[in-house]
Amino acid sequence: MTDTTSTTRRGALKTLAAGGAAAASLPLWARYTHAQTAEPIKIGFQVHSTGIGAAYGRWYDRTTTAAAALINEAGGINGRPIEIIAEDDGTDPRRGAEVIERFANQHGCDIAFGTLFSHVVMGSAPRAGELKLPYFVVSEGHHVASGALNRWTLQPGITDVKSQVSAVAPFIANSIGKKVTIIYPDYAFGHDHRDNLPPAIEAAGGEIVGMVPIPPTETSFTRYFPQIPRETEVVYHVMIGPAVLTFVREMGEFFGPSAPAIFGFIDSLEAIDLSSPGLEFLDGTYFWEGNPRYSQGNNEYDTFYREKVGVDANGASVSDPSDVSTYAHMFGCWETLHVIKAGMEAASYAGPDDRQALVEAVEAMTDMPQSNAHPQGDKVFNGKTHQVFGHQYISQVGDGRLNVVAETSIEDGMYPDEVDYTTMSF
Repeated sequence: MTDTTSTTRRGALKTLAAGGAAAASLPLWARYTHAQTAEPIKIGFQVHSTGIGAAYGRWYDRTTTAAAALINEAGGINGRPIEIIAEDDGTDPRRGAEVIERFANQHGCDIAFGTLFSHVVMGSAPRAGELKLPYFVVSEGHHVASGALNRWTLQPGITDVKSQVSAVAPFIANSIGKKVTIIYPDYAFGHDHRDNLPPAIEAAGGEIVGMVPIPPTETSFTRYFPQIPRETEVVYHVMIGPAVLTFVREMGEFFGPSAPAIFGFIDSLEAIDLSSPGLEFLDGTYFWEGNPRYSQGNNEYDTFYREKVGVDANGASVSDPSDVSTYAHMFGCWETLHVIKAGMEAASYAGPDDRQALVEAVEAMTDMPQSNAHPQGDKVFNGKTHQVFGHQYISQVGDGRLNVVAETSIEDGMYPDEVDYTTMSF
């Protein structure tokens, strides 16, 4: 096992900032010659290629491929190339655990990475812990920071729901309306919103007047809307899955011109073109965005990232304007792979025997400055809770695009620790 006493925050973060510029100047044949082995570092990519997460899976795949190519062009990790081994989990918890098993025992992966949907994380993380396989999720669920999982599971590249709603709740209550009804998918991710938004809204002087859970496999939603109390001033929606376009269309048809104010999480419109028929009623409404889909024209790191992942200024594929990305979430794959690189280099990772040292190296990280490795913005990682904290963006629909009207601070989304994974055994 690698001695981790020399693994410091400074060492890990210096690796993050360096960006591999020197290695990138070398010819390909020379970039890996100083490694003890030419064998690739195998990263098992648990991807939602099918099931309700397929739209996310497609763009998580593109982002992961682009980030891996950039890292390899710069010399890989510890002089070794990385190899992405993708397995479809069907956005299904049981299949997710099976995929983790194959990564460890069939493919010989060094780590597992990439899961988005929270119920799949909940079904997969226990098996990763049993196998002692570092499991880097890109999920947003509060399951990691809540202490529900294990020391082998980390979320260092994307913020969680509790942080997000804590940060945006004051804007909702003070700028839009104080009486809020929540419409949410009835599974773990939706429950994070159900459980964490009410105290955040109440702390900001508002109140939750209604909650409307909807099965995640539902395909029509009109019958749920009468459950929204008449006194509602703000409808807060966070639906997700292949029927989201139907959801927002039917919401517009139901309310007509008498709609209350609307604040949505962009999950309800990820991969959906704002110019789609039936979405006109969204003009003037607000959305949380983890990363602004439409370029705001003032971020050189975002410009670099868009170019590398093949996304235009409107958040669509450069080769097909109708292919809209999941831009608010997929940056998490890019940033998580760069955290993995930094952690492995800080831990002098050489193979599976150094998996514990890798986890400890990531736990030692704190500040993650905005850079090409972190284009979404500055972040702070909490090694005790295995959760990263960052900026949130509030955008308003207007002129056929999403325009950022507010950006929260990192501190706005922080909350007291609920766990200290560093005290747990491996």
